[in-house]
Order: sequence, then structure tokens, then C-alpha cells
Amino acid sequence: MTWIEALLLGIVQGLTEFLPISSSGHLELANFILGTEMTQHEALSYTVVLHCATALSTMLVLRKDLTDILLPLKYRRVFTEKHILVKIFLSTVPAGVVGLFFEKELSYFFGKNIGFTVFFLLITALLLYLTDMRSGNTKGLGMGSALLMGFAQAIALLPGISRSGSTIAAGVLGGVRRDLAAKFSFIMVLPLIFGKIVLDCLSGEIAFYGLDLQILLTGFFAAFISGYFACRFMLVVVQRQKLRYFSLYCILVVVGFLIYSNLYL
Repeated sequence: MTWIEALLLGIVQGLTEFLPISSSGHLELANFILGTEMTQHEALSYTVVLHCATALSTMLVLRKDLTDILLPLKYRRVFTEKHILVKIFLSTVPAGVVGLFFEKELSYFFGKNIGFTVFFLLITALLLYLTDMRSGNTKGLGMGSALLMGFAQAIALLPGISRSGSTIAAGVLGGVRRDLAAKFSFIMVLPLIFGKIVLDCLSGEIAFYGLDLQILLTGFFAAFISGYFACRFMLVVVQRQKLRYFSLYCILVVVGFLIYSNLYL
């Protein structure tokens, strides 16, 4: 991988981790188009670096909310949901179970099986459109809503299904306020990201020796900076019910890729 490829993939990860257009799907498409060549060890280590960068950008944007979550309810100023830590735990269970026990099955949908990614992007487009059509949400985040968003997060392990898009859609379609659904969507993934990093490091699946430090840092900062602005932008977009534009974007990406594949492949 060249530093230019690292830069481009970092920007793609940073933007698409928060924008509801599927980070895994876009990374699959970007790697496919760029023809990026990486060993399995390099690919996994680079992916960990990118996810760590976007997780840290989330923490920076939502630092007040995260601080409030750790405080007793009577001292909170922003995140006033009761039992929020229990709800975060509930939301991580479905994706955690799928990731632990069905990792090999999930791998079938990645790599050369690009047709799955294109199909799942269309599902993301439909979810975003339906979410924009839902209005008048005033409900807080219940245990059931947190678990529903957790199941959506598990489904989003498939490339092309947007994690942020599907979890926000699950929350909003379930009646949760848009601002709360968006913030919870970004927070609920943090335990999974850091948990996966720790498990991979302990198991020896990832190690950074022998990797080009310039490549890793380029990808990290590209993902961190683009992710910071994308996270802030997305919080506004959800509030203003503008997700249908991303629905249209997903459809255009599918059409564009089909044209590209017919012309050049």
C-alpha cells in the first residue's frame, strides 16, 4: 500500500463511519477500484488503526455526553437517559455474539464478493428513505429500543449495510427522538471497537511490527480528521431529516459501480 492509498482509504473510513453510507461497503469498493494489495495481517492491522481513529473522533465530538454518562443521573447536564450504561451493554450484545461466533461466515461477504456489497447498499438506501419519512418522534431511549438498535448494529456487520444508518433508522422508526438516536448510535459502537482491538491484540492476530509507520499514521490522521467533521455534520443532518439525500447517494453509487464494472472489468 502506498501513502496515497492510505490517505484515500483513511478519508473514506472517516467519512463513511458516520455518514449513513456504509464504511465497510465503501472500503470494499475503494479497495476493489484502487486494486490495493495487502496481506491479511496488513489489512487487519490497518483496519484496526482506522477504527481506532474514528472511535477517538467520536469521543472528541461527544465528550460532554460521554462525561455525563459516567455521572449519577442528578449531576448530568446533557445525556439524561436513565440506566444508560445498561442500555449501552444491551446494544452491544447482538453484534458481539455475531462477531464472536460467526466471523468466518461473515468473511464470505467480503473480498471478491462485491455483488453482496452492491445489494446491501440498496437496502441501506431503503432504510434511510423510510427513516426520513418518520416524523414526530418524542420518545426517550428504552431498553427495547436499545436492543433493537443493537440488532441493527449486528446486521450492519455485512458490507454495504451502514452501521450508523441502520442503527439510527432502528431508533427513529422505533419512536426514539432523532438527536438521541444519533448520539446513541455513535456511542454504542465504542465498546465493540475497543473490545475487538483488545481481543485481537491479546490473540496475536494483529501486531504492528514490520508495518510502515508512515502508512499507519497517514491513515490514522486522515480517518480521525475526516471522522471528526463527519460526526458533527451527521448530528445536524439527522435532526433536519436530510437522510433521503444519502439514500439517493447510495443508489447512485450502485448505478455508478455497475456502469464502471461493465466498462472496465
